[in-house]
Amino acid sequence: MDDWTPRTRAIAAGRPHGPGEPLTTPIVATSTFEAGGDAVYARSDGTATWAAFEEVVGSLEGGTAVAFASGVATLSAVLDSLPVGSTVAVPSFSYAVTRGALKHAQQLGRLTVTELEPTDTQAWLDCDADLLWLESPTNPTLDVMEIETIARGTRGRVVVDNTFATSLHQQPLSLGADIVVHSATKLIGGHSDLLLGVAVAADQDIVDELRAARTRVGATPGALETWLALRGLRTLPVRLAEQTRTAELLVSRLAEHPAVTKVRYPGFGMMVAFEVDGADAADAADKVCASVRLIRPATSLGGVESLMERRAWLPGEERVPPGLIRFSVGLEDPEDLWRDLLTALG
Repeated sequence: MDDWTPRTRAIAAGRPHGPGEPLTTPIVATSTFEAGGDAVYARSDGTATWAAFEEVVGSLEGGTAVAFASGVATLSAVLDSLPVGSTVAVPSFSYAVTRGALKHAQQLGRLTVTELEPTDTQAWLDCDADLLWLESPTNPTLDVMEIETIARGTRGRVVVDNTFATSLHQQPLSLGADIVVHSATKLIGGHSDLLLGVAVAADQDIVDELRAARTRVGATPGALETWLALRGLRTLPVRLAEQTRTAELLVSRLAEHPAVTKVRYPGFGMMVAFEVDGADAADAADKVCASVRLIRPATSLGGVESLMERRAWLPGEERVPPGLIRFSVGLEDPEDLWRDLLTALG
């Protein structure tokens, strides 16, 4: 398997083998197992469906994966390993739920949290935090962080949220990170029909920590959700390649549109952010989001359908430019998407 490409591993890893075995991993819907085997109870021992999903993700990221009930459950498990009084650094522009969870922990006196500009690499090297939570590209401003420089130049545990890039564009463990996390709800699942999270580590002690945290709080993934995420993961390479091609085309055209003042694109992937012009930028962006017909005005990202929203309306996103629209590029025909954007931009 090591000599297979990521595209092949996404298809071939985590499948049953042997005469009479099913070609695809089935949904194993059970909470408990008959005594005498390796598994006793699903909450602590998992199921074959979990194992298959975790094998594929781990293979793509270069470590051992642990699945969780949601991306937020994954975040909570990572933070659960920190002793009271630990220090955490997080990008000032990053997923609002991550910063919200850290803010809550700080209000409770559990953690001390510092927000740093994502692209100020020296500030990250100087911060001396116990845990550095990196996100690259960042949500929603799509800043790219210097993961390897930070990971190899600091003493703290380094976690990288790889939801936007996916393992197909970067493998943070190979760059020195300790843990990689994904909201599998997004690109991995790819169809906007499940909630799931996953963390990956190369160090077995960290893997054991993550599994213990999952069991302790009962943040276990559902049988159907895990199976759906595994099925979605099989097509991630081809979906992302096509979405990326469309994103690149639309970015080049948006950059030339007179109503667009700035386009943010990291040079890879299917996430785009752009800012619109107008005396009231927030109102102008709201009108764009309300005027699209094919693109859906909704939160979340990574599905086969294109979604957009003005991010600054969300609590905790007050620093985001008021006219910034986050655009998750789907699998629709790019010309249909462009016509929809033209109509909405006016």
